[in-house]
Amino acid sequence: MAIKKSERTRQRIVESANRLFYRQGFHNTSFTDVVAASGVPRGNIYYYFKTKDEILLAAIDYRLERIKVMLEGWSDTYRTPLERLHRFIALLDDTAEALTQFGCPMGSLNAELGKANRALQHHAAQLFALFEDWLTDQFAELGYAGRARELALRLISIGQGISMLTHVHHDADWLRSERRRLRRWLDQLAEGDESCL
Repeated sequence: MAIKKSERTRQRIVESANRLFYRQGFHNTSFTDVVAASGVPRGNIYYYFKTKDEILLAAIDYRLERIKVMLEGWSDTYRTPLERLHRFIALLDDTAEALTQFGCPMGSLNAELGKANRALQHHAAQLFALFEDWLTDQFAELGYAGRARELALRLISIGQGISMLTHVHHDADWLRSERRRLRRWLDQLAEGDESCL
């Protein structure tokens, strides 16, 4: 079924705003920026979105849908929980250039909104919740059911720290060395070595 022109226009606005919110931050992005990036006239944007907050909520929903599809793909593609966990940390390599320039899209957005708009931040926190739930399932299947949520949060927090310091130091090589350290940690866990916890 063909996508209607109005749906394509709305999608173009959301995708353009999503990129701007990541690269410039939500508060530093104006309606004028969205108009310029999307190529959609201001009046047309107001037809779909009355406020910048509404655009952000749509951008978060767009990110959530993309994450869901990605995680479902990994669950279907990779046979073991260890393979799936390794695929998760490979995101650091996949996004090394963007992380170096702009930091983590989820972390930066949540940090920014947490200072000025808790209601919007609550919605953005769902981005982390998707990963937390999926990673918890992987660690449970790996044999750590009693500690699966703790390990999921630990992995996310380490990844966030790596992303932040990669951005601060603009050093993708450091990111790659830390990613290798994470791979070793996961391999040790898979072998039942709890001394690494």
